[in-house]
Amino acid sequence: MKLVDSLIGNEFGIELDGQRISGVMGITNFVTFRKDADGTRHKPPFVVSKTVERDAKSPFNAWLRETLAQRHGAELPRRNMVILAIDDGIVTRRWHIKGAWLHEVRYETFDSSSFEMVAEVFTIGYEDIEEDFPASTS
Repeated sequence: MKLVDSLIGNEFGIELDGQRISGVMGITNFVTFRKDADGTRHKPPFVVSKTVERDAKSPFNAWLRETLAQRHGAELPRRNMVILAIDDGIVTRRWHIKGAWLHEVRYETFDSSSFEMVAEVFTIGYEDIEEDFPASTS
């Protein structure tokens, strides 16, 4: 009997230009491959939700500041990201996101009666995604 090894949704990480990102709450709309019948490849943006950080030099805050400074220019600052799927402490899959840019930044509800953390929500476009399976035994 072969056991099925499955991924648990809360075991993941993100690296931005080689630095591990803290405070990441979730990733949604992450489509790694979509192609039409005519062969056209689509690269829909995905969403990263994270806590708001005080440190202006943190990787996401630095990227956001650079993006805001260039918001009227033709080219937005690009970064390389890696999304890691982790199972029992072992990286089982990596998605290398190349040439990522901030497409949108929004904030979840500010509510004076709530004790919930405010989420900073980044919609991220990209040039390409490559996938590898570092824990594969075959």
